[in-house]
Amino acid sequence: MKRIYISGPMSGLPDYNFPAFNAAAETWRAHGYEVVNPAENNDTSQSYEWYIRRAILGLLECDAIVMLPGWEKSHGARMEHAIAANLGMTMLYGGGE
Repeated sequence: MKRIYISGPMSGLPDYNFPAFNAAAETWRAHGYEVVNPAENNDTSQSYEWYIRRAILGLLECDAIVMLPGWEKSHGARMEHAIAANLGMTMLYGGGE
């Protein structure tokens, strides 16, 4: 089964954009993917750097990345995109609807 990582903006958005991440995760799971969804670690008490480190570790375990709308405005999502592109991962855009 392919593993897909969900990337997108979180910082500064209502509920950290968790609803969009969770909706995308549900959609991709319905399509048969194993999903790494950083929003499922909904502990918001850690530092930004802590989350980025966990995100990169999760991304490295995946075959593909899906970029949620607005990812271009997120420093972390742009970093994840660059890593995935450099690793030759499959790049998908949108929530997976």
